[in-house]
Amino acid sequence: MFHLHVPIFAVLVSLTVGQYDDYDYQPASQYGPSSANCAQECECPINFPTAMYCDSRKLKFVPIVPSGIKYLYLQNNLIEEIKAGVFDNVTADLRWLVLDHNQITNEKVAKGTIDKLTGLHKFFFSSNKLTEAVIPPSKSLDELKMMNNQMSKFPAGSLAGMQNLTSVHLQNNELTSKSLNGVFKGLNSLVSIDLTNNKLKKLPSGMPSSLEAFYGDYNEINSIAAGDLKELPKLAYLRLAYNQMTDAGIPAGVFNVTNLIELDLSYNKLQSIPEINEQLEHLYLQVNRINKFDLGNICKFSSPLNYSRLKHLRLDGNNITHADLPHDSSNCLRQASDIIFD
Repeated sequence: MFHLHVPIFAVLVSLTVGQYDDYDYQPASQYGPSSANCAQECECPINFPTAMYCDSRKLKFVPIVPSGIKYLYLQNNLIEEIKAGVFDNVTADLRWLVLDHNQITNEKVAKGTIDKLTGLHKFFFSSNKLTEAVIPPSKSLDELKMMNNQMSKFPAGSLAGMQNLTSVHLQNNELTSKSLNGVFKGLNSLVSIDLTNNKLKKLPSGMPSSLEAFYGDYNEINSIAAGDLKELPKLAYLRLAYNQMTDAGIPAGVFNVTNLIELDLSYNKLQSIPEINEQLEHLYLQVNRINKFDLGNICKFSSPLNYSRLKHLRLDGNNITHADLPHDSSNCLRQASDIIFD
C-alpha cells in the first residue's frame, strides 16, 4: 500500500478554466462584422447571427432582443433590472440566457420577462442579488445555474414537469432543507445537484431516482435518514464534507448501498468508520474524531472472492494511526493504493 496524497475525484463537475468555458462562448470579435439584426449595444456576428453578445459592456439594462436571437450573453455587466418587453420577440425561440455577474434583484425582474421564456435550454443567473429563485417556464430546460446569490426561497412546483433538466447548480446561497423539500421530485432526467455552502440540516426530500451526484459540502447537515439513499439507486457520488454529522446521526448501514463509488464525510464529527458497501472505491474521512479502525464496517468478511474495492481511504486528522490497522486487513483492502493516516 502506498502513502500518497491524491485529490478527491471530480466527477460530473464543470471546472472553469477560462472566462467563458461555462457558456461554450467565444467573444464576438472572433466572428467578424456584426449583423444588422442586433441591439446597438451588442454584437451579432454575421456568421453566427442567432447569437447576441452583450457581455462586459457596463450595461445597466437588458436591451430589447430582436427576433431570431437564440443565444444571449449578458454576463459581466452592471445590470440592475430586467424591464418588461425586452424578450417579447423571442419568448419561444431563446435557447440560452446568461445573466451571470450583474446586480439584479428579484424586485427588478419585471413580470412578462423571464416568466415568458418557454424555449430556454440553459439558464445561468449566478452572482447577482437574488433572494428567491427565478425560474423560466421552459419544459426544454436542461441546465440551471443560480450560484452565488442570497437565495433563501425556492418556489414550490417551479421545476415541475421539466423532464429534460439534468443538472442544477445552487451553491453559495442560503437555502434550507425545508425550502427545497419536494422541489426536485419527478425530475426523471436530473443527474446532478450541487448545494454546496447553503444552510441544509438534512438532505432535501423528494430527490429523483435518476440522481447520480449530490454535492452538499459546507452545510449544517447533522443526520441522514435511514431510507434516504435507498431511494436513490443510481447515486454514485455523495459529498458531505464540512457538516455536523456524528455517529448518532448515521443509521446503521445507511451508506451500505451498492451504487456508491465516492463518499466524502471529511471534516465532520464522526468517531467511527461508518458501514459501507464493498463496492465503494473512494472514502474520505479526514479530520473527524475517529479513534478505532473497525474493519468489519468495510468488509463483513473477506475471502478470495469477497473484499473491498476501496482504492483511496483517508483517515488523516483523526485519533488513529497506522498501528491501529488490523493485522488481517490486507485481504479486505487488497485494492487500496493508498490509506492515509497522517
